[in-house]
Amino acid sequence: MLTHAQTRDRLIARRPAHALDRDLYCDDGVYQLDLDNIFYREWLFALPAPVLPKPGSFATLQIGAYPVVIVRSADGMIRAFHNVCRHRGQRLCATTTGSTPNLVCPYHQWTYGLDGKLLYARDMGEGFDPAAHGLKKVHCVDLGGMVFVCLAQVPPPIADLAKSLTAFLAPSGLTDAKVAHSSTIVEKGNWKLVLENNRECYHCSGSHPSLCRTFSDNPKFAAMSGPDEASAEILTHWKRCEAAGLPSRFTHADDMGWRLARVPLLNNAESYTMSTKAAVAKRMGTMPFNDAGTLLFYHYPNTWNHFLGDHAITFRVLPISATETEVTTTWLVHKDAVEGEDYDLKTLTEVWLNTNDEDRQVVEENQKGILSPAYEPGPYSPIQEEGVIQFVDWYAGLMTGRLAPQPAVAAE
Repeated sequence: MLTHAQTRDRLIARRPAHALDRDLYCDDGVYQLDLDNIFYREWLFALPAPVLPKPGSFATLQIGAYPVVIVRSADGMIRAFHNVCRHRGQRLCATTTGSTPNLVCPYHQWTYGLDGKLLYARDMGEGFDPAAHGLKKVHCVDLGGMVFVCLAQVPPPIADLAKSLTAFLAPSGLTDAKVAHSSTIVEKGNWKLVLENNRECYHCSGSHPSLCRTFSDNPKFAAMSGPDEASAEILTHWKRCEAAGLPSRFTHADDMGWRLARVPLLNNAESYTMSTKAAVAKRMGTMPFNDAGTLLFYHYPNTWNHFLGDHAITFRVLPISATETEVTTTWLVHKDAVEGEDYDLKTLTEVWLNTNDEDRQVVEENQKGILSPAYEPGPYSPIQEEGVIQFVDWYAGLMTGRLAPQPAVAAE
């Protein structure tokens, strides 16, 4: 396994605008460093708020070694806790989702309120302090219906993202949405390969016949570098959408750790369907028309998303091992939309179910090739793979800084 210093040396020695060194995609030591320095320290997308529709609703996820439970409390707030009983460490909730009036440990029935406070622990004797044994909290924020968690003691700033994301998402009305379908797959590839694959459409024409009915793979079409700098098609789309009250112009973090922009679909397509027409009769929130295109939102290290006129699709990426990654996709529709009347589930989901499986095959074959001793990092296309270059630069810059030797503290 690569050590801390060896990993940093590989990152420093990498060739700009080239794929990463083999070990950075498959070494167990690098995987642990990725967890320690990124997934245990950054804000991570956990779920869309409609996954928790009422007080008592909960969902679980596994972030590296940390089981986490997210609940909607009696006051309507969404809170996150370490999914570990304060008695002898039993995992409290074993299912992916569910509903419960309290969080009860299945081992000895220690019982916690939805706010994490310990309510009941039998026969613990005099001097036992329930207030000192509440569930350990995990930082949690709900940004316009997108719930993020952070395992760090002191999370990084999120105010800039919160301001932009809540404004862009407001017309989609995620708080008035419901889950129509959810899919979780495991891709046998490193998490960085999953992100790299998402950040370009160089591969789309050869891999995604369903998606390419409505989503352009022309990099010039989607090119944008500022709120007033984009292709003519994009600028026209922004003006039309903003006149209808839809925030649309390209905005991003200084380090490109997140990005928001609304882009049109091909040939005035309305949605990601095989027919190119809307999949859901009831539009999301206050969306003014069906052909609003897709609001693209990514946030490193673990999510990309599409918000359309008739539905929204969220994606969550969580690493399982050096060469395995879990990808969870959730389709959201207006809460009053009725399956069989307002939408057909196959029509709603088939494009991205196809695309996810095609991407899984791409990532797995990419990983198999990288595992070969013959693998040598190749150059990215500056025209087609600018997003990949940007992601790898973000990753390498963050890791290089966090793996840098710490200054010695002088003895007093």
